[in-house]
Amino acid sequence: MPEQRDRNLDLIRQDGAFDVIVVGGGINGIGVYRELALQGLRVLLVERNDFCSGCSAAPSRMIHGGLRYLENGEFDLVWESLRERDALLLNAPHMVRALPTTIPINSLFSGLLNGAAGFFGMTSRPASRGALPIKIGLMLYDWTTRHRRLLPKHRFRGARETLKHWPALSPRLRFSATYYDAWISYPERLGLELVLDTIRLAPACVALNHAGISQSGDGLRVTDGPSGEVIQVIARAVVNATGAWLDESLASLSDRGEGAERFISGTKGSHLILDCAPLYEALGGHMIFFEREDGRVCIIFPYLGKVLAGSTDIRVEKADRVRCEPEEKDYILGAVREVFPTVPLSSDNVVYSYSGIRPLAKSDHEFTGRISRGHFIHRIDGAVPQFCMVGGKWTTFRAFAEQAADVVLDELGRARVRDTIGLAIGGGAGFPTDPSELERSLVARHGISVKRAAWLVDAYGTRAEKLLEFCLNRPDDVPLQADCWVTSAEIAYLARNELVVGLEDMLLRRTPLAIRGEVSTALISSVATAMAKELGWNAERQAQEVETVIGNLATYHGVSLEMLEQRTHDRSTTCV
Repeated sequence: MPEQRDRNLDLIRQDGAFDVIVVGGGINGIGVYRELALQGLRVLLVERNDFCSGCSAAPSRMIHGGLRYLENGEFDLVWESLRERDALLLNAPHMVRALPTTIPINSLFSGLLNGAAGFFGMTSRPASRGALPIKIGLMLYDWTTRHRRLLPKHRFRGARETLKHWPALSPRLRFSATYYDAWISYPERLGLELVLDTIRLAPACVALNHAGISQSGDGLRVTDGPSGEVIQVIARAVVNATGAWLDESLASLSDRGEGAERFISGTKGSHLILDCAPLYEALGGHMIFFEREDGRVCIIFPYLGKVLAGSTDIRVEKADRVRCEPEEKDYILGAVREVFPTVPLSSDNVVYSYSGIRPLAKSDHEFTGRISRGHFIHRIDGAVPQFCMVGGKWTTFRAFAEQAADVVLDELGRARVRDTIGLAIGGGAGFPTDPSELERSLVARHGISVKRAAWLVDAYGTRAEKLLEFCLNRPDDVPLQADCWVTSAEIAYLARNELVVGLEDMLLRRTPLAIRGEVSTALISSVATAMAKELGWNAERQAQEVETVIGNLATYHGVSLEMLEQRTHDRSTTCV
């Protein structure tokens, strides 16, 4: 068993009494774990899979205020989202960056009356928005951030100027509007950094992934996934942050029977990662944000050298691991072609896909786009009260966690002693305004290449220094794959220090190798070998991990074994 995990289990074995147990290690669960731990409480976080492996691994990678929420009259949500967006720009500048966003507009007045009707709750389905309602919305967006402006104000363009900047856009447009929001490079890593920060700042607290939790007499029992060990625990309060699985998890954590009120009305969102150089160039560094005729908002933007396009919004009845279905892929590709009709694009350009279930509050809205992305806390009485986190979105995780923590603190008669609105996250602490400063420092101090330094700063921020100290004390020249800046020593560092249990944790969440379309059979084998050496896997375990990853890539991410083998064939086996 890895030393880091054994140490965490030892903390529970030695003392199973906690002030609060948080169930669910998505971004909301991690957020409230951090909030409560920093108030001096002893907190246990339990996640049945890996941290940020469910819905939290499947966002649109946007950190945004929610321009379209204005049409629903959700001004408080927009204000909160913009405040949290700005906080992340300051607290996690190594991962959260400004994103210029352009809206192609085909009419002047369309959607104005429908927008007003939506604001007063008189219609469920929006109409395509013209220049005037978009202008009003963007003026409100700018006004909301007038006292703490970090990003430029919006601007409008006519058709001629728009097509001069983006000649591949549909010539049917009449105007365009550009405003600024933000994007996040590695959301799963940001969640992991929050966990690691909390462990460092509150060492009596424990975060355990790949573990189950259920009722056991007057307390609860935690079951360690890898070993099957069962440990009894107790708490004064439980926070249920299981997201889309909230209604199902309540059955194992409370005495609610079948037919009890449901809280979640999930919708499925799928995205594609496209390797298409003409499309990447056509975007000009901007996100294109647009509506289709069915009212669904779609996005296309440059992401890690590829293009991210999405998304769908399909109501689901039951939470489960989901995938982008063929009809969803066709829908998203069709949306891209609609906006960039002359850019050659086919399903062959899809190098990765992902899908997740948004844990939205139960709603009867016919049109899923009208379901609020807001959040609230629901208390369930019992010998140990349970606080359910309902709803929410990635951008507002800290605000939602703060709200949940304050309710729990009030229940336990404790006062808040620390705020997190200005607290740096992970490698964002001390991050320079110009990242190239840190890159040059790493090159000078450690003698690495400029490209490797750029990768390390991009992925780890100021934490890159500690990682390099580890890597340079052992052979760091074992190649993973051509044009790949992740080394075997780096994999060993992550396996030892970042709560990794399985190969999929590494390829999908500790590194972006999968989502960037870089995984191949050769790379999977190299990473598995490096992990096996560090974690003590035998040959059987290593082979099982490889088989599981290859199967899941095909089933859930549209990356077949044939694609993996072709990538191995197409690349040399030496990293520069």
